[in-house]
Amino acid sequence: MAAPFDDRRHPGTLTAAVEHQRRAFVADGPPDAALRRNRIDRLLALVLDNTDDFVDAMAADFGTRPRAGSLFAEIMGMLSVIEHTRAHVRQWMKPVTVLPVARPFGLRGEVHPSPLGVVGIIGPWNFPVNLVILPAAAAFAAGNRVMIKMSEVTPRTAELMKTLAPAYFDPAELTVVTGDAEVAARFAALPFDHLFFTGSPRVGALVAQAAAANLVPVTLELGGKNPVVVSPHADLHRAAARIAAARMINGGQVCVCPDHVFVPAGRVEAFVAVARDTLRGMFPSILANDDYCSAVDEANFDRIVGLVEDARAKGARVETVAPPHEVLPDRNTRKIAPTLLLDVDDSMHIADEETFGPVLTVRPYTELRDVVDYLIARPAPLVAYWFGPDDADFRTFVCHTRSGGVARNDFAAQMIPSAAPFGGVGRSGTGAYHGKAGFDAFSHYRTVVGSDLPVTITGRAAPPFTPVTRIGTALSLQLARRRTRRRLRTR
Repeated sequence: MAAPFDDRRHPGTLTAAVEHQRRAFVADGPPDAALRRNRIDRLLALVLDNTDDFVDAMAADFGTRPRAGSLFAEIMGMLSVIEHTRAHVRQWMKPVTVLPVARPFGLRGEVHPSPLGVVGIIGPWNFPVNLVILPAAAAFAAGNRVMIKMSEVTPRTAELMKTLAPAYFDPAELTVVTGDAEVAARFAALPFDHLFFTGSPRVGALVAQAAAANLVPVTLELGGKNPVVVSPHADLHRAAARIAAARMINGGQVCVCPDHVFVPAGRVEAFVAVARDTLRGMFPSILANDDYCSAVDEANFDRIVGLVEDARAKGARVETVAPPHEVLPDRNTRKIAPTLLLDVDDSMHIADEETFGPVLTVRPYTELRDVVDYLIARPAPLVAYWFGPDDADFRTFVCHTRSGGVARNDFAAQMIPSAAPFGGVGRSGTGAYHGKAGFDAFSHYRTVVGSDLPVTITGRAAPPFTPVTRIGTALSLQLARRRTRRRLRTR
């Protein structure tokens, strides 16, 4: 295998890498199903053959990151989606027939799913393996070549991916790029055929702006302040325990973590008591606990602590669930104790900023309509949570709010079906992937129609216009008007 490209030492190699992949794509043509599956298998092998090394690299990047958590969420979490994609590649590749009744008469139409060409993927730091491998598998399934820019926030994981990739792929198939924010900016400005980004809305806006210069279509997987509504009819103990535990996955550094919880006004203290007890039971110690995930770097540590202190200074009630005799937050380990915030108002930064840490805001509500009005007045989150029965209130919540997905009674339940699309809406993202949605995101649906009819259909739009064309057009319009009016009268 050829050596990997290194844009840091040789500026311009990013452009050369794109051109190299595009030349190979054009020369080889669309890959068949066997080659697409083979590329997916090699992608899986890259991760599965080196799982221990990846887990160690991620732990070193974070400072403390539990091995079991990395294996479950980072590695195991992507396998079912990729296996589903691999199993359906041949089916999704097939052209779809249109105008089937016209075929016997000489008019044949098909829609062909066509590869786009070269796909760029910019990965995040919170799941630096999972969230580049998943979109890469979808891009390979659609028949594309792939370039990945790994996050500079997790440099050991990035370098490992870059070092390993040439043992499994020719750079004409897959190229992995590392480097700082300047390299990422150059990467986003490359003339890809599609650009896929996972990260914050702020950076996503910059990525979209850079891609727009080349009219590159983008998929943005972003985040937001994911709301949770606890129904008056919910099992409060179960709801509070599950929500508190979900907030702590990956140290709260998950784009689908519950962010702020709306609890019936008379049950807030009971909710907080259960959440507090749950967190204490989960973490009898934190500083020496290898299962407690650190903030990924000092910048994020300071940001999370700053959000809490800003809320405290403006009157929020701060419940820090720290073990006895442990002083937290601790800058040396970058560990922040689980924190519950109450009496939060919109003057506080945490009211609008995605927390991305072990902090959960709890808000009281009296009427569901008040919660719905509050949420629809703000940017749509990646996921909205509901704890309680599937009743009329839940259906009202689903119908009258906007979010990338909805999960009821469990963390990230909307991601359980491997065939279901995953993506945001509005500020939480554009486009989706997972399942066929991923194949579609990286495909162009190309319509191919041929006519063996003895007469032209569309040619009648060219002058001179015969009496038959004029009369036929007038009659067709008259029929269309009558049909539309009849439908309106019977509504």
